[in-house]
Amino acid sequence: MQNALEAKGQIVQNVLGGWKVDVARWIEKDAPKFVVVLVIAFILVRLLRLITSHLEGLGHHAPPGIRAQQLRTLAGIVGSVGAFIIYFLALMQVLPLFGIDMKPVLASAGIVGLAVGFGAQTVVKDVINGFFILFENQYDIGDLVRIAGVQGTVEAMTLRRTILRDADGTVHITPNSEIHVVSNLTRDWNQVSLKITADYNEHSDRVIKILQEVSADIYAEPAFKDALVAEPEVPGIERVTGSEVEYLMTAKVRPGEQHRVSRELRKRIKECFQKNGVKTASQPKIFVAEKPGGAEAEVK
Repeated sequence: MQNALEAKGQIVQNVLGGWKVDVARWIEKDAPKFVVVLVIAFILVRLLRLITSHLEGLGHHAPPGIRAQQLRTLAGIVGSVGAFIIYFLALMQVLPLFGIDMKPVLASAGIVGLAVGFGAQTVVKDVINGFFILFENQYDIGDLVRIAGVQGTVEAMTLRRTILRDADGTVHITPNSEIHVVSNLTRDWNQVSLKITADYNEHSDRVIKILQEVSADIYAEPAFKDALVAEPEVPGIERVTGSEVEYLMTAKVRPGEQHRVSRELRKRIKECFQKNGVKTASQPKIFVAEKPGGAEAEVK
């Protein structure tokens, strides 16, 4: 019995002695590497937080709309992805110091990541496409856009989806992965194209002069000058048919002002035609295209 106890005690002493040697060796050889990795990771995380805080600060001082949201979203992406990369790389450097073989861990992580990637590839595509939409500032909140076969005003957007509200008030929620072509109808300026018909026998120079007077009057009026990028132009005759001549007037307007300006131009053209006795066609018409190449609406 006494010998057995002594043998067990000796085994325990040997184990403890081995542990002490291993700990001493680890402290001497691996502990400095462990501390260096932690310090570098801490510094990188702090720098990352400073960068994201600066981006968020720029977002708070940016004009209202998507530009502020862009910066906040990008700050969140940079912060989360950057922190994950820093922690992952730090973990890859630290675990081998404790004798853990990383090859099986990396192999298992690769299999799991592959399975998750196959199952969530649509979501990943949404997020990637949403990131580039935000990064490239393809459209802003409040812009009138046509995407994925629907047209409406952008009410909200995230990395995964864009919310539009059309002219009827219907809300369209579009996954960003479905957005292949973006047609922004309110970026920088909009062009209003009015095609005005007059009787074939009216003198063309007289009609063009009247239309030019309408253009100068509306551009000189303070209520509409800020809505116009430049004075409306009257290029001349657009088309000649049997009993009528079609004249073209174009106007570059600020985003969202195209409807107000086009309505006012139609009103003033009608009044000027009546005042100057300009004869219109048997069925007078004014065609309005509110964007280049857009569909034309007929107003009788």
